[in-house]
Amino acid sequence: RMGASRREGKQLLGFFDDRHAERLASPRLRLLGRIADLADYVRQQGVDVIYIALPMTTQPRIVRLLDDLRDTTVSVYFVPDLFVTDLIQARVDHVGGMPVVAVCETPFTGLNGVLKQSFDFLMAACILILIAPLMLVIAAAVKCSSPGPALFRQYRYGLDGERILVYKFRSMTVCENGETIAQARQNDARVTPLGAFLRKTSLDELPQFINVLQGRMSIVGPRPHAVAHNEMYRKLIKGYMIRHKVKPGITGWAQVNGCRGETETLEKMKQRVDFDLEYLRRWSLALDLRIILRTVRLIRKDPNAY
Repeated sequence: RMGASRREGKQLLGFFDDRHAERLASPRLRLLGRIADLADYVRQQGVDVIYIALPMTTQPRIVRLLDDLRDTTVSVYFVPDLFVTDLIQARVDHVGGMPVVAVCETPFTGLNGVLKQSFDFLMAACILILIAPLMLVIAAAVKCSSPGPALFRQYRYGLDGERILVYKFRSMTVCENGETIAQARQNDARVTPLGAFLRKTSLDELPQFINVLQGRMSIVGPRPHAVAHNEMYRKLIKGYMIRHKVKPGITGWAQVNGCRGETETLEKMKQRVDFDLEYLRRWSLALDLRIILRTVRLIRKDPNAY
């Protein structure tokens, strides 16, 4: 029955099973390996979706498999009658007429996706028209105040963990974009006097509205981290990469709940990720508007902005 999914634009690559081939009833799909090999295969082959059809009695194996897959951006579906925990946008779907349960999925599917994209595009276009003169003044001020480019470009992870180039007004004397990047901290010697003002008022983030028009970012979503930080924290925090099931945002649920600035401890980054995952579970257009309004109020008095 799964073969019908070809008509739905999906290519079925095969399946994973711990039983020997002779115990399988002449499967029409290709046996790709053992279940322990699945996460590595997903990472290497860029698989978009997997379907888990293990029986409920194999709960420990299911939990281990889900833990392995948390370091990927693959969408995970359960065939019904399975044990599930920590659902992200859980819903029932159908593939080739067979019901499946989404365990970890983006909230921006169907009409929600259209609403989110339309809201981002229209608001970013209007804001850019209004702030264009201000951006020109800031760009000129950055160029005159210290040597270096007006814009700082840095690779970060976007939707599904793909690298994107994010823009900011340069606020430091350096433009770090390598494998090791030190986070900005209070009284950071790298921050220029003008840069300190731009960071405090969040004016350094204004060029990211261009990223929104490019389709790389959203106005609201998990804040993008430098690639070097992603590679470090994905190994330390379970579920870290799930935050990349949506586009990164200029502001986010974590930032308006006090999780802005340096994450000098692992616990602070875990707290930020928890808020990001809560955003994925609770998303609505009303929540986006609430975050935007809270962001505007915080700009003038956020103690974590430096």
